[in-house]
Amino acid sequence: MKVNFPRKSRKFPDHQPYFIPFVVSVVLAVPLICGALWGGYRLGLGAVGAGSIVAGTGAQRMQLQLDEEQQVLERARNKAGAHLDALALRLGEMQANLLRMEALGEQLVKAGQLDYDEFNFGETPPRGGVDASADAVSVELPELLADIELLERSIADRTHKLELMQGMIVDSRIQNNLHPEGQPVESGWVSSGYGYRKDPFSGKKTFHHGVDIASKWGSPVYAVASGIVMEAKEKPGYGYHVEIVHADGLVTKYAHNSKLFVEPGDLVEKGDIIGRVGSSGRSTGPHVHFEIAQDGKSINPTEFLKTN
Repeated sequence: MKVNFPRKSRKFPDHQPYFIPFVVSVVLAVPLICGALWGGYRLGLGAVGAGSIVAGTGAQRMQLQLDEEQQVLERARNKAGAHLDALALRLGEMQANLLRMEALGEQLVKAGQLDYDEFNFGETPPRGGVDASADAVSVELPELLADIELLERSIADRTHKLELMQGMIVDSRIQNNLHPEGQPVESGWVSSGYGYRKDPFSGKKTFHHGVDIASKWGSPVYAVASGIVMEAKEKPGYGYHVEIVHADGLVTKYAHNSKLFVEPGDLVEKGDIIGRVGSSGRSTGPHVHFEIAQDGKSINPTEFLKTN
C-alpha cells in the first residue's frame, strides 16, 4: 500500500517581490550593455577612421601646396636665369664694341700722330672722389637696365663717329699718297734737268722729258706715289723701266734700273721699293731717269721733287 506523503510547498523567500524585478532587470540590461559596448567600439573605430581621413586629406593639401610653390619658384628661377642670360649677352656685345672702339682709337692715334701716353685706350680712364659710403644706396634693377641701354647707345654713337673720322683721315692720307711727291731715291743730285739739253751721246740739242738723278749703284728706287704698275720691263733706251699709274691721269716713270721688284698689275704704295739704281739702257752712269706725265703729256717733275 502506497503511502502518499504530503508534499511540502516551495515558497520564495520573503523578499520575493524585490528579487524578481532584479532578475528581470539584469536579463534586460545585459543585451543593452553589450550593445552599448559594441556600438562604442564601432564608434571608436569610425572616429579613428575619420581622423585618418581628415589627417590624410590635410597632408595631401599641404603636399599640393608645396608642389605649387615649388613650381612657382622654379618658374621664377627660370625667368631670372633668362634675364641674366640676356644681360650677359648684352654685356658681351658691349665689350666687343668697346674693343672695336679701342682698335679704332689706336688707329686714329697712329694716323694723327698723337701722343700714345695721352690717348692710351688700353688703360682705364682715371677717376676719383670722396668717400660717400654713408649716403650710398644700391642701384635698382630698372635703373641699371636704363643705364645699360644708355651706354649701348653712347657706344654705338661714338663708334660711328670714330669710323667717320677714320674714313676722313684715311681718305686724306690716300689722296696725299696718290699725289706724287718726293725723290725716288734717298740721296742723290739732279745731273740733268727737264727740257732742252745737249744729248750726252750725240751732243745735239734734244728735249729731255724728265730729270736724271745721280745716285749710288744699287740704291733703292722708291715709288713717289701710290698706284698700279702698268709696265715693268726692259725698254729700248730706258733699260729696265717701270711705269706706275696714279690718280688724276698722272703717270710716273723710273728708268735705267739695275733690278726690278714689281710686275704689271701690282698695287704699290708710296714709299715701296720698286727697283735698284743702275745704268741699264742708254746711260753714262748709275742714275734714275724720273719722268712724270699727265694725260699723256710730259710735265716738269721738278715741282714734285723734294731735294735733300
